[in-house]
Amino acid sequence: MSALAEKVAQEINKAIETDRLVLPTLPEMALRVREVAEDENASIPKLAAVISTDASLTARIIKVANSPLFRAAREIEDLNMALSRLGMQYTCNLATGLAMEQMFQATTDFVDKKLRETWTRSSEIAGICHVFCKHKTKLRPDQATLAGLTHQIGVLPILSFAEDHPSLLRDSFTLDKIINEIHPQLGVKILTTWEFPSEIRNVPVDHLNFTRQIAAPDYADLVTVAMLEDYAGDKGGIYANLDFSTVTAFDRLGLDPNIESAEAEDLSEDMEAAMKMLSG
Repeated sequence: MSALAEKVAQEINKAIETDRLVLPTLPEMALRVREVAEDENASIPKLAAVISTDASLTARIIKVANSPLFRAAREIEDLNMALSRLGMQYTCNLATGLAMEQMFQATTDFVDKKLRETWTRSSEIAGICHVFCKHKTKLRPDQATLAGLTHQIGVLPILSFAEDHPSLLRDSFTLDKIINEIHPQLGVKILTTWEFPSEIRNVPVDHLNFTRQIAAPDYADLVTVAMLEDYAGDKGGIYANLDFSTVTAFDRLGLDPNIESAEAEDLSEDMEAAMKMLSG
């Protein structure tokens, strides 16, 4: 970590410890959905009653249920039908993730643009995670989607801190460097505070450890390959010089590190559908 990033990280952590900077909290809708998810007596009508109070979220979930990824002959027209198609578990994780979009907004134009860019990219990566999960693992696509949506959640407190320190906003290049270096650790801290499942809460850090040695693929592996797929073609990007053959996640998932391979081509239609599925 650079000296500047280390200094900013220390200032942010100190601000959090002294309550001068508050870690983001889950939106009310996400909390209500999780409450239903944890209720062993919950039902689809009960979940629908919660989600239906938010017209935007309702429309997004119906859109997901009608995605080509679910390949159903009949079009979904209402929330109860959508929930029946997606299932309780999938819907709860999807709704939790989508409800977070409202957090990626700010009053400062520059910060608002940064946050919206982060959410857009996270949504794209979440969609790709869904596809790789479904085709290449026995892991849960709903958890994979949630992992993708939250893997950059640590950006939120950094930009919140930057709003109170205008000097950081005046140098976009340095701010991006700071974000890239310290958002993973903050992301783990936030997801741990939110009591997310252990297999998801460490994804912000683990997905950037390209040489991890573990026995079986996990959600961090999915985010790793989805992120590299999403950044492909960005010739001046931070991963432009990365040798994908050294990234162990590809091997665990049984994927060719050559993202332009025939196999990747076969999944491209699904990946495009998945990215559209999660867009606003």
